[in-house]
Amino acid sequence: MRTRILLLATLLPLPTLAEEGAPWTYNFYLENDLFAETDRHYTNGARFSAVSPDIDNFLYDPRLPAWVRELNDWFEPLYPVPESRIDEVRRNIVLTLGQQIYTPEDIDRTDIDPTDRPYAAWLYGGVGYHAKTRNKLNSVELNLGMIGPAALGQEAQDFIHDLRGFDKFQGWDNQLENEPGLQLVYEHKRRQQSLKTPAGWGTDLIWHAGGSLGNVATYLNAGAELRLGWRLPDDFGTSALRPGGDNSAPGRRDPRLNGTLGLHGFVSLDGRWVLQDIFLDGNTWRDSHSVDRESLVGEAALGVSAVFEGWKLSFARVHRSREFEGQRKGNSYGSLSVSYSY
Repeated sequence: MRTRILLLATLLPLPTLAEEGAPWTYNFYLENDLFAETDRHYTNGARFSAVSPDIDNFLYDPRLPAWVRELNDWFEPLYPVPESRIDEVRRNIVLTLGQQIYTPEDIDRTDIDPTDRPYAAWLYGGVGYHAKTRNKLNSVELNLGMIGPAALGQEAQDFIHDLRGFDKFQGWDNQLENEPGLQLVYEHKRRQQSLKTPAGWGTDLIWHAGGSLGNVATYLNAGAELRLGWRLPDDFGTSALRPGGDNSAPGRRDPRLNGTLGLHGFVSLDGRWVLQDIFLDGNTWRDSHSVDRESLVGEAALGVSAVFEGWKLSFARVHRSREFEGQRKGNSYGSLSVSYSY
């Protein structure tokens, strides 16, 4: 039922339900291990998302069927509790389209390497829902797509390797079989502002915790991001490609900062207790290549971000711990995100 409500909400003329002149936020994310001069394991991820303006009580819009409006209370647990009478709850719809690609380490091997991870790709579309106050953000996200040849992982990777003149991976015939993928993600974020000066310098700490459920991945995760810099943006951290990481929900704009530049550095950490990962465990209902995954996986990122008017550009170097038994060492990759509010 909740899924139906989300899908119906995306069909509404959202701009007419939002504040007049409020912006949409468009995000593009690219993660690739070539930034770290490697080409293995989690080798590429890309995602585009569109975040609606703040929407006022769209769940109670009279254009929705009566039975949908009667189920609005189901969303009540997603509403963050305001910290004061003037701290209102605001909402956004998020639409996404993305792809992730995974390969083993040996580019030339044509048969299965039982000690290394499977070839796999995941092509998906998603719809999400933000409910936020000034310092809290609750997100729920439903992703639907395909794993296997239908995800076009080989075609996407070969295209990029052709453009850059790189050798191609030879083992894509061993990739996971076609399988529909479903992933339901929830994440809670809380921002704590610890310092802000009249000159615009400041620091804040943003905690997050949540989890994923579905045949794509099932896990619990938690972490934090520390930001330090000049004119910190009024959002919930640096956008990450991971599910639930779409932090660039439109924030309240300070009119005094229009046309000015903001710069800050950040350090972020995320830890997962992984119960299932199709990219390591293999296909759900069919025999396929698989490896013994690690249950605890950690990730650390160090980066810098710039904000100018409606633009936000971020880049981070990310290190992820070993994800399966027999993996010689963890992975490093670069993460680039570009956001624009219009």
